[in-house]
Amino acid sequence: MRTLSFLGRRLVFSIFVLWGLSMLIFMISRVMPGDPARTALGPRAPEWRVQDLREEMHLDKSLPVQYYFWVRGILHGDLGKSLFTQRPVIVDIKNSLPVTLELALFGTSFMVIFGIVLGIISIRYSQTFVDNIVRVIAYIGVVTPSFVFAILFMLLFGYVLRVLPTMGRLTEGVVSPPTITNMITIDALITGNFPVFWDAFKHLLMPGVSLAMAGTAQIARITRSAMADNLQQSYITAERSYGIPERAIILKYLLKPSLIPTVSIAGMQFGALLGNAFLVELIFNWPGLSRYGMNVLLRKDLNAISAVVLIFGLGFVLANIIVDVVVNFLDPRISIRKGE
Repeated sequence: MRTLSFLGRRLVFSIFVLWGLSMLIFMISRVMPGDPARTALGPRAPEWRVQDLREEMHLDKSLPVQYYFWVRGILHGDLGKSLFTQRPVIVDIKNSLPVTLELALFGTSFMVIFGIVLGIISIRYSQTFVDNIVRVIAYIGVVTPSFVFAILFMLLFGYVLRVLPTMGRLTEGVVSPPTITNMITIDALITGNFPVFWDAFKHLLMPGVSLAMAGTAQIARITRSAMADNLQQSYITAERSYGIPERAIILKYLLKPSLIPTVSIAGMQFGALLGNAFLVELIFNWPGLSRYGMNVLLRKDLNAISAVVLIFGLGFVLANIIVDVVVNFLDPRISIRKGE
């Protein structure tokens, strides 16, 4: 019951957060320089056509009235029409969001698994050559942008070694599985099409790892730091005095309480991956939401810009709720009522 009550409160608070975010997005999109109607129709469009589009988009009305029509449309599942693709924005979101979500889920899984493993290795061989190598790798990962890794991986694995594909989601000629989630790897697994899954996984590998490198390095550092702090706790000293092997102490007694900051960082990184993937998606020709958001931003497509930013904000909100629940599971001493 406490967990359900906590989730209910967080969902209510999230509604107010998203409401505030929607107001901020709306105001920023309206104060951007330029006329969206004129930008959409081009400089040679007649003035009467531009005026008709302004009326259609309610740009001829006051800001409160514009905001009312915009929010009413969102509540009815109508995000407006994209001036960039000439399709309803909700259709573009349905097509592109799962593509970026597949990339972000793979990147998050990679960063959590390998980040924690690197952190454990580093603390297990603390103050040794192995520890120094892991820490140097972590520093390089933190300071290097994702698109640099993307270019390096493409050159190395795509053109020098020729072991991984460089563009798109599937090899040309490979038939995509029936669309269920629009995540090809998951749809292929659901339908039992393992050759397509393997082909899609190879296409996912380079962009996903490129996007996850910074988060992997950050999680490795945070995990090592948390485990180093907990090594000084009295219960670790007691376990060592009982003659428990060091490996068992690290994996069974030290790791779980040390994962609390790691989980928090992983949740924030997942939200960041959704919005920061546009350069990686551009390099690998990945038709995701981040790339779509960059395209509509350059064309001052107000409806699409507002929808994309709102979805990214929703991603951060949901990630934070999941993090709070997982943290309470890892350490029951943390009262879930105080974890708001």
